[in-house]
Amino acid sequence: MPAAAAMAGGMATGSTSRVTRYAKSTAASVTPVRPGKTHALSALDNAMERHAVHLVLYYRAAPGLDREPLKESLSEVLSQYPAMTGRLTRAATGGGGEGAEGGGGAAASGQHGWIVKCNDAGVRMVDARAAATLDEWLATASGEEEMDLAYFEPMGPDPYIWSPFYVQLTEFADKSFALGLSCTHLHNDLTAAVLFVNAWAAAHRRDSPYPPFLHSPALAVKPATPPPEQPLLAAKSKGSPDAGSSATEMSSATFRFSAAAMRALLSSVEPGTTPFAALAALFWLRVAGGGAAEERERELTQALDFRKRMQAPLPTGYYGTAVHFAPSRADLSSGLAGVAAALDRRVAALPEAELWAAIEWLHARQDAGGEPFQMYGPELTCMALDHVPLYGAEFVAGVAPVRAACRVGEAAGEGLVIVLPSAEGEAARDVVVTLPAEVTARICRDGEVLRYGADVVFGPKNSS
Repeated sequence: MPAAAAMAGGMATGSTSRVTRYAKSTAASVTPVRPGKTHALSALDNAMERHAVHLVLYYRAAPGLDREPLKESLSEVLSQYPAMTGRLTRAATGGGGEGAEGGGGAAASGQHGWIVKCNDAGVRMVDARAAATLDEWLATASGEEEMDLAYFEPMGPDPYIWSPFYVQLTEFADKSFALGLSCTHLHNDLTAAVLFVNAWAAAHRRDSPYPPFLHSPALAVKPATPPPEQPLLAAKSKGSPDAGSSATEMSSATFRFSAAAMRALLSSVEPGTTPFAALAALFWLRVAGGGAAEERERELTQALDFRKRMQAPLPTGYYGTAVHFAPSRADLSSGLAGVAAALDRRVAALPEAELWAAIEWLHARQDAGGEPFQMYGPELTCMALDHVPLYGAEFVAGVAPVRAACRVGEAAGEGLVIVLPSAEGEAARDVVVTLPAEVTARICRDGEVLRYGADVVFGPKNSS
């Protein structure tokens, strides 16, 4: 059972927020881990230190979907995730102790990089309530207000007492719930976060959760000397260390493309174009001003989950980061169809050697003591997540989320576009954008985006 000591300090939302956080507690695993167990983070995990992962799922009121039973099932599923309830420490001080799952990860990098000491410290839970019904919230909340449903504390000066994971349960006025999961990107990417929530839902239904694959050496490498050139990562690493969200005000919005809207969009591109490429091309063109710039040849970064892109695929439940940043070029003057085709060709031709070369470069930089840098930014990035089972997290059989949202914290510069599955299923998609505030406002009014029938939800407060 999770501890129930309430600690309200530090949980306040903005003065105009409709969300009130009123208690903080700790959820611990029902099965203690053996002493000395550690989990090493891969070089790719370590590269994500500046970022966080945020996931919000909305559920209508249903018998069995209550706060205390949800906490109990969380403690049960945490038994399979010892790294989640542990605490971060440097390899030099934490060691590659007995039970380490490390070789080739942080433990192999001496004082550089992080490991997780699996000490059963638990994950932080926040109880909250919202002064609105679920339908009122979905109709009126802004992108910024939505993040009031996903509490997170950045790492402080003493990481050993800091919880890398936070779960917020928010009850709406009609007894519906929002489940917010936030964690450091050091531990997990968005795919792994979604899979954890699916495992939690299975445990709540008394089904057998799909087990995670906690084995960071799956991405172990023997770095070449010198490591292979990585122009994109090298350019990112040379950016200003302060080039975060404080440099430019960022704003988020969500675009809902129904199945009919997606059919309209796909009819404007070449047959066989993937929904992700069509949406990425559409938003790239509109963010760039419709391709009217003098330099028609431009570059976009595609962020791709590579779990199933290798000859020896990672298990679906791989715990950690498996995101590859693929620089992609296209002639914007070729229009929507031409840009989408170029993006699809880039993904189809992506060699596995490119994935390993990026990991080798990050590993070598970590060994040399390089500081973490902005991975999501400064260039515009489009992330493909329309393969993740966002709506498979049924805590009560037959009661799927009515909506889900994913964000990456500290996505700076030109911004991030995430393509997700939609609650409607089938061909429908949601697109979550985090862009400079003035760009988000412009895109929310962009006739070319809206003419396909997309609905703007969770838009900026000042959009019209």
